[in-house]
Amino acid sequence: MERYDELYALYETFDTDTLRAYQDFIDLFPPVDSRVALEYWEEASDELAERRDAVADAHGETYASLAAHATREQAFTALDLHSKHGRPVNVLVLDVDETLRSAGSTDNEIPRETLHLLTVFHEHGVPIVVCTGQTLENVKGFLNQGLGNEFVHSGDVSIVYEAGTGVFTPGHGSETKRLLYETLDESVRDVFGYVRSRVLPDAPERVRRGCHLQGNEFNVTLKPNEETGSDAAVEIIDDATVYLTELLAAAIDDAAPADVRSYYATRDPEIATVLDEAGVLPDDPDVTGSVEAVLDRVQLAYYEGDAAEVTARELDKVAGVEAAFDVLGIDDPFALVMGDSKSDLRVMEWMVANDAGIAAAPEHASTRVLDHVRETDGLTYARGAAGNVLRTVHALNRLAAES
Repeated sequence: MERYDELYALYETFDTDTLRAYQDFIDLFPPVDSRVALEYWEEASDELAERRDAVADAHGETYASLAAHATREQAFTALDLHSKHGRPVNVLVLDVDETLRSAGSTDNEIPRETLHLLTVFHEHGVPIVVCTGQTLENVKGFLNQGLGNEFVHSGDVSIVYEAGTGVFTPGHGSETKRLLYETLDESVRDVFGYVRSRVLPDAPERVRRGCHLQGNEFNVTLKPNEETGSDAAVEIIDDATVYLTELLAAAIDDAAPADVRSYYATRDPEIATVLDEAGVLPDDPDVTGSVEAVLDRVQLAYYEGDAAEVTARELDKVAGVEAAFDVLGIDDPFALVMGDSKSDLRVMEWMVANDAGIAAAPEHASTRVLDHVRETDGLTYARGAAGNVLRTVHALNRLAAES
């Protein structure tokens, strides 16, 4: 109990809120060409140093760092995590949309606080795996803009893109880019080739006008033209999901739309609801063996108001993360996995099954994700507030380094 007592005394004795405010001001102060601003920054820096020194004199440098970066709740959560797991996080596995950034609260930008905290982990030698359904070019663009080219090309950053179809790890020579979809059988690749070539030309007018095709290398992803999550976006993605069942049937020998719908409805309650509300949910769940064998390798994914997507079941985020760890040389991972969707849940479950990490999710994540997170370590956070979890894990790592 000594460390708990030490933390209790620290947060009871010192004005840690003001200390943390000074630290945040210094860390997040924007670069400006102003003598007055520079003088203000220097005054704040001196005040911060004085306050941190006072804490360090009483409790040591580790606790001074905790007080400057973590709230009382975050610090005690970090200590609980260390007591439970006994090791630091040595890699971050991070989804982006509605995880690090949110259309509803951060204007779809990663907050400066979150970006700064990622640089802190980077400076402490913690690799970062960005694991997203987005295209590689999109991810490279906002990472370079937010974190800088030197950071992204440091050799400690890997991008799992299109939900696991490829992995890009700059600075690793011939291993820099792995095209995981090239390992699929030709019969599976043929299905994707057909769907991609016909997805817009054959689409009903409402879907063709209401959606756009994301510029993927392999996956086929229909995104709404309306604002993500809006009622209009929900309607068009529901229509797109129904349409994709028809297109998949056309791409697979001897398959009928009812076969495809039965297959996915029995495996995904959300898809079953969409099909039922559209009046096309089959009564007979039977699917012939040859058709089922193909569908076992082709995933239809539904994200309400966000996307309808065809992916390869063998190439999920877990496969991508495993490949990223291999390139980065992470043999004994203990990861922080942050995400909000079913594809992220698979990574979380894989980490737990291998005693290889902890999971965190925003409070608006899918129900299954939240259930998993609450049943494990309970790391949830408000929309757009990913920095709260990163601060907690940074505190965990400081405590682990001291023990």
